[in-house]
Amino acid sequence: ELKDPFRNLPLAIIIGIPLVSVCYVLVNVAYFTVLTPTELLLSPAVAVTFGDRVLYPLSWIVPLFVVFSTFGSANGSCFTAGRLVYVSGREGHMVKILSYISLKHYTPAPALIFNGILASIYIIPSDINTLINYFSFAQWGFYGLTALALIVMRYTRKELHRPVKVPIFMAGLMVLVSCYLVLAPIIDKPDLEYLYCTIFIVSGLFLYYPFVHRKVNWARKIMRPITMHLQLLMEVVPPEKT
Repeated sequence: ELKDPFRNLPLAIIIGIPLVSVCYVLVNVAYFTVLTPTELLLSPAVAVTFGDRVLYPLSWIVPLFVVFSTFGSANGSCFTAGRLVYVSGREGHMVKILSYISLKHYTPAPALIFNGILASIYIIPSDINTLINYFSFAQWGFYGLTALALIVMRYTRKELHRPVKVPIFMAGLMVLVSCYLVLAPIIDKPDLEYLYCTIFIVSGLFLYYPFVHRKVNWARKIMRPITMHLQLLMEVVPPEKT
């Protein structure tokens, strides 16, 4: 769906990452200019405290823009996470129905709905701190494994076509940063929740091996009528049919 990805994807990264980095640095400079280190540590919301000091009586602008930022981030997550599920289904790593797209809107509707169902399940405990810890731990773990796979394949699969080639030092830096962000919370505050999260992720191998790697026949027989009924219900078709 990205127009001219070989040009626009690297261009977006080259422009976006430095721009965001500069904004983050300038925001922190502003915080430390107005607030003392002690006030920063004691503040439950540094941006709100900063707004109270600098923007009063317009301090309400800060939480308002935080809400806008949250919705923007959620919108981006819906697009990326849904399409990751869509590609997984297309490559045979998940059930085939997740790779189907809407006949009317040409969007990966089953993948987006599946992602929304998972998100609804995640918020059932209603403990935002636990959810953030779980999500960050799992997310940066997969980021690190993805970058590590990129490094391994650079040497083991040299023959593959790479229209967008990432410098190897950036992949190595990503692995180091991911290791730090995964291990630092565990070292700082070791909790059983991280062990449960790891077991939950590793347990996926018990589904991957028989259903994806071995592709057992009885699983296909069960999924065939389910796929057909879901296809009729959601009005979706395989992408090659559109």
